[in-house]
Amino acid sequence: MQTEALGQAKDARKIVFHRVAENLYRLEQTGGYYALLKRGDKQFRRSLKTKDRKLADRRLAELRAQVGNLTTSDDARLSFDEIGKRWMAATAHSLKASSVTRRETCLKNLAPFFAGVAIRNVQAQHCERWLTIRATKVQPQTMAHELNVMRTVFDYSVRLGLMLSNPAKDIKRRKVVQKPMVIPTRDQFRKLVTAIRENDGREDSQQKAKPGADLVELLAYSGCRIAEAGAITWADADFEKNTLTVTGGAIGTKNYESRIVPMTDALRALLLRLHQERNPKPSETISQIDSAKKSLGNACRRLGYPHFTHHDLRHFFATTCIESGVDIPTVSRWLGHKDGGALAMRVYGHLREEHSSAAAKKVTF
Repeated sequence: MQTEALGQAKDARKIVFHRVAENLYRLEQTGGYYALLKRGDKQFRRSLKTKDRKLADRRLAELRAQVGNLTTSDDARLSFDEIGKRWMAATAHSLKASSVTRRETCLKNLAPFFAGVAIRNVQAQHCERWLTIRATKVQPQTMAHELNVMRTVFDYSVRLGLMLSNPAKDIKRRKVVQKPMVIPTRDQFRKLVTAIRENDGREDSQQKAKPGADLVELLAYSGCRIAEAGAITWADADFEKNTLTVTGGAIGTKNYESRIVPMTDALRALLLRLHQERNPKPSETISQIDSAKKSLGNACRRLGYPHFTHHDLRHFFATTCIESGVDIPTVSRWLGHKDGGALAMRVYGHLREEHSSAAAKKVTF
């Protein structure tokens, strides 16, 4: 039996490994099994995390297969930044422009933490250094995006045989604390629309402000995201079936799937009025502008309201629907969520509880 002394313990006693089979060693002090393998010029030492010989043999066989899949080409010497760019080139075709930009930003922020280290030599401590430094500089949401990109690049490297395992797999996400939603009340919404339409009182300024007020109402009555609302054409409005089809236009919706939103009385009245005013072609978009940010911001300031955004109007739509008795899974489908209502439940679940409590008070025996 071959014995090897590898390193020194704190109490100056040698840490002794006994070779029990090819590539398999047993630590004398604890009885745990370890693997020692080579691939090209790189050596892999791994604890098999067991004292059971049969289990150690199975885990060693699995590790041999993983090491056997590693490439010995020069690609394994590429940097994280180079592999990240290769991953982006292979995946960008399936992403929206905004997603590509966000991932490229994440790669740019991550690259310095792995500079000068070949992708095959990246260790958990490199990832922990990123965690320690970035945690003091950026918000949890930004860290979550960067961690997701980091893990995905390493997973991509594992699939290419450039790494044995993902060194970031055990990094824990920082908890993202959701800010309380500030949603306009129905009364505030009505006053906002009125304030936008009135503008400064002059007729010419009111005419300029009209498209902004129309877009604000369209967002609030349909639950669309701003890009989705801007892409809706008159061909998407079916007055016979009383539905509005949301396609997202050329760039598509967030999940690339169109959806049908039923016209509420308010949405139908808005669309009928706009159609009568313009007599538009089917190919024309319903909204004449892409953003009502300036109009909305000015109205909020004049009224002393919080700074409501386009997306707050989407929340306003969902909140109003739920408070009117529409169940959350149905509202979720109208919003275009694909999770069966899980996200809507987290965001708007408290409204269901309030509605349930109010309804319970009406029950008599």
